[in-house]
Amino acid sequence: MSDVQADQSLPYGGMRVVEMTHMVMGPTCGMVLADLGAEVIKVEPIAGDSTRALRGSGAGFFGTFNRNKKSIAVDVKDPRGIEIVHKLLASADVFSENFKSGTMDKLGLGYAALSKLNPRLVYVSHKGFLPGPYDHRTALDEVVQMMGGLAYMTGPEGRPLRAGTSVNDIMGGMFGAIGAMAALAQRERTGLGQEVQSALFENNVFLVAQHMMQFAVTGQAAAPMPSRISAWAVYDVFSVKNGEQIFLAVVSDTQWALFCDAFGLSDLKSDERIATNNQRVQAREWLLPRLRKHMEAFSAAEISAIFEGIGLPYAPITKPQDLFDDPHLLATGGLADVTLPPDASGAGQSVATRTALLPLTLAGERLKLRAGPPALGQDTEALLSQLGYSPEALRQLTEAGVVRCTDWPSGDRTNPSPNELASA
Repeated sequence: MSDVQADQSLPYGGMRVVEMTHMVMGPTCGMVLADLGAEVIKVEPIAGDSTRALRGSGAGFFGTFNRNKKSIAVDVKDPRGIEIVHKLLASADVFSENFKSGTMDKLGLGYAALSKLNPRLVYVSHKGFLPGPYDHRTALDEVVQMMGGLAYMTGPEGRPLRAGTSVNDIMGGMFGAIGAMAALAQRERTGLGQEVQSALFENNVFLVAQHMMQFAVTGQAAAPMPSRISAWAVYDVFSVKNGEQIFLAVVSDTQWALFCDAFGLSDLKSDERIATNNQRVQAREWLLPRLRKHMEAFSAAEISAIFEGIGLPYAPITKPQDLFDDPHLLATGGLADVTLPPDASGAGQSVATRTALLPLTLAGERLKLRAGPPALGQDTEALLSQLGYSPEALRQLTEAGVVRCTDWPSGDRTNPSPNELASA
């Protein structure tokens, strides 16, 4: 049985969410609600969510987006499996899914059917497109980045490039969660649930809306980021001593004076041709090469210390794996210890690591990780017992392949003992 405990002190403590989701978008929605205190029950196929077995760039999907959840493994193609899901949904506040349009209707789990079963149910669908001419298409994050202008803006001229993470999947799931929260608030007044839809393409359009508005305001098309005309003269990556790289920004006239004083550039500080930021932007063609040459004499550590000392923006060029040891994240509780079960680690055994928490605080506190991702079917037995199934009925359903139970050590999955790890 899972050790995910309800926390009534959290905003959605006492809420029950049932999700049939996979990949990133749908699981993100459930993770947000789970982190905020909801009991989130992940209904998985008998073989498990396919992302448990993904490798390569998908190896981190399941472990990242399925914490604080329970798992029940059910064959929903069997009428007995659908009956179990219906019983779960009869007492649920939210149902979340992100399968191809029409899939839930064929299973008897579409909004029309479930709203009759439970009129208070908030039904959240995560799709590639909101209803319209494109809604028959199969969408992926990369697909909508290409067709929605984001890949064009990210890559150099003629080389569209997807962003370096699943931005639309993650944000689409977040907007699904926001929609669920709005619908739950409205239910307080109406007593009724409703259908909420979130979509990858529309999310991507929202991301590039600032560039659309730039064109509307200026009449000039936004250039891709690598070739854009920056609003600030110094706002770029610099190669410095020993081949290191660092991002530096000088975004005001006051900052320009501080920068020149700190790095011995008195001649540039007094040059009337570049006295203002807009003048410096116009002079970038000759100014930046001069600055790049000058900064090559300093190490990234030296520049960082100077910029931090005088309050100028800077950033080291960091790889994702470096963030596990980031001193700010460690000091502020931004990372939580977590253990991935064997069927989600890809290692054939439990893996102890850290995971990033939601980037917010409530009353000055980060939202805690109450449990790591569940093993497949970890909560099947306990949930069926809650629904009134006897041990004999559970045995029969298990032998018939309608449900699956997994024996995964209970206890604190966020900080397991060495013995627990060795035996898992």
